[in-house]
Amino acid sequence: MRERALPRRPEVLLTELGFGAAQGGNLYRTTADEEFASAVDAAWEAGVRYFDTAPHYGLGLSERRLGAALRQRPRDEYVVSTKVGRLLVPSPQDAHRRDSDGFDVPASHRRVWDFSRDGILRSIEASLDRTGLDRIDIAYLHDPDDHWEQAAHEAVPALIDLRDQGVVGAIGAGMNQSAMLARFVRETDVDVMMCAGRYTLLEQGAADDLLPVAENRGVGVVIAGVYNSGLLSQDRPPADAVYNYQQAPPEVIERARRIAAVCETYGVTLPQAALAFVRRHPAVVSTVVGVRNEAQVAETVRRSEVAVPGELWDALATAGLLAAPPGPDSAAQPN
Repeated sequence: MRERALPRRPEVLLTELGFGAAQGGNLYRTTADEEFASAVDAAWEAGVRYFDTAPHYGLGLSERRLGAALRQRPRDEYVVSTKVGRLLVPSPQDAHRRDSDGFDVPASHRRVWDFSRDGILRSIEASLDRTGLDRIDIAYLHDPDDHWEQAAHEAVPALIDLRDQGVVGAIGAGMNQSAMLARFVRETDVDVMMCAGRYTLLEQGAADDLLPVAENRGVGVVIAGVYNSGLLSQDRPPADAVYNYQQAPPEVIERARRIAAVCETYGVTLPQAALAFVRRHPAVVSTVVGVRNEAQVAETVRRSEVAVPGELWDALATAGLLAAPPGPDSAAQPN
């Protein structure tokens, strides 16, 4: 599988397709240990070498499972990213309840926002312990939307120190918006941004702020949420499609269906086009897709390997369905 290096950290190589491990934290429903392990095995066999997790995913379950699944593989052959900003604090009095943040796990811990220097150090130490890894390849600030001052002036310097020490390979932020990500790129010493849902075949807001400044400053961008929470994950979006983690409005479903119809005339499906589109921007170094089992891995890999004709982007732009002008296919050549 093709790889892209982070411009500022060329030693950090990301495969163009990344493994999103939120499902390994029992996102929405239980995933068996064996099911998740087989998904990692299938991704590895397909050439995927970039794996993304977070303490938030299943209150640490995703990190523990991912670390176990990768432990016997050569450490220098894969990249793991995790996130900081939410500390997991024991809450034994609530262990009989289920987690209220979308993960089917006991609420034995509670998440506490903390972008202080001490909070970042504690978070990285806990992630190293849960994963069993000797280092974290990429550390993202996780959803610092309401914490700009502390994140920019305490968390980033703490991550820079860890990067200088070799505990962390590269640093950045991961969010469901692009404006603040662009601000991090402009005002702090970061290497890579994870943008979820704001640069997709349906909407291209990040093309106006994050992507230009990232390309200009040599900061890599990882695209997550490429299907906009599921809306673009089927050939024809159903009436009950999910968009931004909730029921999609009728007008959004209609727009997605119009995009799908144009895709069909060029012999590709909506999800195939969704994966191909984001890789065209030269600032994009990888696309992370959440997968739960071996079958989902196989389908995602098949979709990512489809050659999408360049004429499709022109047709979508002409139809008023693509706001951003199509760029060169940045994934055409391996690094």
